[in-house]
Amino acid sequence: MGILTGNPQKEPLHYGEVFTIWTSLAANNGLIAGYQTFFNHTGDKDLSKIIEECIQMMKEANKQLEKLLKVNGIALPPAPPERPNARIEAIPAGARFNDPEISAALSMDTAQGLVACSQAMGTCTREDVALMYGQFHLAKSQIGAKLLRLNKEKGWLVLPPLHVDYPES
Repeated sequence: MGILTGNPQKEPLHYGEVFTIWTSLAANNGLIAGYQTFFNHTGDKDLSKIIEECIQMMKEANKQLEKLLKVNGIALPPAPPERPNARIEAIPAGARFNDPEISAALSMDTAQGLVACSQAMGTCTREDVALMYGQFHLAKSQIGAKLLRLNKEKGWLVLPPLHVDYPES
């Protein structure tokens, strides 16, 4: 019987999977700290809810990623400390991120996260790890849809030039 048959949890992780899992955890740790800062800067209640949802989504993913690394004897990446809550009024106006900037950053991070999850799924040999990244992909897709809707509703979506004039044949 081969090493890659049977229970996926008993199969070894390959170096690419280890790197992907470790990097995902490190990226999430940094994004959580950044999003906690964004939360302090936003004045829009709908955007605040999505930021909280993003943070919670990444914290849930981190639990799975940390467990997988620990079970396989791999050291965890460093994590920045939790950011304290601040009142938006305490942040000088010129030093504040504005809501459209925050939403654009979240949208960009979500798009990059979708690509990273897709790449992880495609390079995994362990089904359980590939399925885990599939779950992360689905959660990010749902956040992305909420951000797109919010950006459209608030008028924050910056469109590329639209092609509306078609050449006549």
